[in-house]
Amino acid sequence: MKLANVDRAVIQKEKIQDYLLSQSHPIGRFKAQFFRSLGYSSDTWELIEAEIRGLLGNEAQEGGETEYGNKYEIRGEISGRTGRKEEIVTAWIVLKGEDFPRFITAYPGDK
Repeated sequence: MKLANVDRAVIQKEKIQDYLLSQSHPIGRFKAQFFRSLGYSSDTWELIEAEIRGLLGNEAQEGGETEYGNKYEIRGEISGRTGRKEEIVTAWIVLKGEDFPRFITAYPGDK
């Protein structure tokens, strides 16, 4: 299935800059190590945001319903600034009462 209304998808700058690419966040720092190895940094967070948005056209897998809404995963390949290609998994939620996805997180996929 494809997620609806991806043209209105929300990706908060803080989710990328202060979590996904943060070297000091208690959880995010482990993901940051992976994404930084691909050439991304918190100073150029817009580059990975564009890559993540580019995956929104891929097939989505249902991840279950929570008290907040329905979760989904979208897998895809990003190029990275180093030119090295890697698969990532992006997590999204469509909150109850909304009809568009919000970015939750991303992490390395299986190769």
